[in-house]
Amino acid sequence: MLYSKIEGEGKPLLILHGFLGMSDNWKTIGVQLSTEGYQVHLLDLRNHGRSFQSEEFSYALMAQDVFDYCKGHNLEKVSVIGHSMGGKTAMLFATTYPEMIDKLIIADIGPKFYPQHHQTILAGLNAVDFAKKPSRADVEATLEEYITDFGTRQFLMKSLFWQEPGQLTFRFNLSVFNKKLDEIGVALPDSAVYNKPTLFIRGGNSDYIKDGDFDAIKKHFPLAAFETIPNAGHWLHAENPKLFHQLAKDFLDK
Repeated sequence: MLYSKIEGEGKPLLILHGFLGMSDNWKTIGVQLSTEGYQVHLLDLRNHGRSFQSEEFSYALMAQDVFDYCKGHNLEKVSVIGHSMGGKTAMLFATTYPEMIDKLIIADIGPKFYPQHHQTILAGLNAVDFAKKPSRADVEATLEEYITDFGTRQFLMKSLFWQEPGQLTFRFNLSVFNKKLDEIGVALPDSAVYNKPTLFIRGGNSDYIKDGDFDAIKKHFPLAAFETIPNAGHWLHAENPKLFHQLAKDFLDK
């Protein structure tokens, strides 16, 4: 079963992180919502964080993992916030098991196909030679040769941990991602439709959801509403947590 951190008491709310992320990425917003009437389940998806690693990796499997998690925790109806890869997982989960969904919030991802765009990041991750027992500073220096954006490097460094004394490694399953990278961009199936209100929140500086995508999104989510966080990129919840929290809470509380 998926690893999770559970905070608070109240209505069940699952939060699903993005590719190469983990539950800790959502700790700030998750803890805040846990004090506002929600039992927040911060999940690590398969091959990420502290959850199990598998050679199999797809949205269908991740949606099934979320279903199994709900059954294992006796959660009959949940609200879900999903970001990026976690958002695509949330979409497939909601369209497959609509009766289990109370409120659905998708953060900066659409149901469409996305071409590969993580190659440089993976090149940097693969350039780290853990056999040389690098320090954290050594790992970051290697990543910096490939990844110029400081925020992205810090995001990736969150998954770095001491596997044993003197031996760092990443929590995510890099070898599987090298083989299964195309799975991240896969579109939601054409037949997948969710006929309840859904909130899509996008970053104003992100190109993951463009104005021209709205009609295609509404084919899958006819009752979709859209909000934009200005001056925020793809990591909108980290760049403007105050506004993201307010938009999410207003929708969840309706």
